Amino acid sequence: MSGGTLCYKMLNVMCPMHVILNRNGDIRFAGPTAQKLLPDDSLVGRSFLDVFEIKRPREIKSISALREKAGMKLHMQFRDPPHRELKGVLMEGPEVGQMIVNLSFGISVVDAVQEYKLTAADFAPTDLTIEMLYLVEAKSAAMEASRQLNRRLQGARIAAEEQALTDTLTGLKNRRAMDQVLADLIAEGECFALMHMDLDYFKAVNDTMGHAAGDHVLQQVSKIMLNEVRSRDTVARVGGDEFVLLLRDVEDPAIIDQIANRIIKKLSEPIYFEGARCEVSGSAGTTLSSNYPVLTADNLLGDADVALYESKYRGRGRHTFFSEDLREKERDPALASSRTPIVKHA
Repeated sequence: MSGGTLCYKMLNVMCPMHVILNRNGDIRFAGPTAQKLLPDDSLVGRSFLDVFEIKRPREIKSISALREKAGMKLHMQFRDPPHRELKGVLMEGPEVGQMIVNLSFGISVVDAVQEYKLTAADFAPTDLTIEMLYLVEAKSAAMEASRQLNRRLQGARIAAEEQALTDTLTGLKNRRAMDQVLADLIAEGECFALMHMDLDYFKAVNDTMGHAAGDHVLQQVSKIMLNEVRSRDTVARVGGDEFVLLLRDVEDPAIIDQIANRIIKKLSEPIYFEGARCEVSGSAGTTLSSNYPVLTADNLLGDADVALYESKYRGRGRHTFFSEDLREKERDPALASSRTPIVKHA
């Protein structure tokens, strides 16, 4: 084995990203990693300064000037796109006029590894780059694991929050969620209608057919209500058979009355449970946010409840808008006592 061949084998192992230049500055040999830098255009046979532009030291414009900088750190880049920047150091070779340039990616090694699809075998076994790449890979794996954990935790948090705001039986919003939406509507100053609706004769279903039938009725009633409102409206179950509907951007009483009457009409149709016929109806009372100079949740809910009671007093299965007359009727003992007592959940 000749001394030159042995030298090349040693360089391939100890510094695989090297090139060997002859006295004219032509690349006569390239290490295995160096060859990967221009896979479609071989380094061998080309002038070193035609392939690389020396950025520092700036005065290197010729091979003789390059030879004078032996032992100094070189900053260079490929002349052809994508102009990958490299570091290097040049030393005199064992043969007369020969130069050896050992190349490095410097701090851009991570990007270069991905760009050129390099592996640990493309670096010297003692190269600290290998250790850094392992650390970068470990860090990337840890960060990805952390991101996945954060996504799972966020998903679990969202699910828990959603569960805390959802009625488990019907899938509607619960009282807590309704309170939040109502508070937001009041704070935003948006026009809306608040409708309080409950079921007539629901207690009879529970008493005669059992709670499983009652649960089924509540689930079907919830679907009816959701089908009759828009996606931006809110339907909440706030009690056993009590519901609150928050209708956004609605001020026209005729439109609100149509929505209420459609729901009431569908609720009057029989609901079947295991072949048995369940009969309920719905009563509703509504108040409009535009009725109040100062909005409060208590006033809205209280006045909608007054209107709901009026619907029940007038025979159930109907819809009533709140008015000041109804409030006066509530306050007047003579008028209040003239009403036929009604069991709310009968």
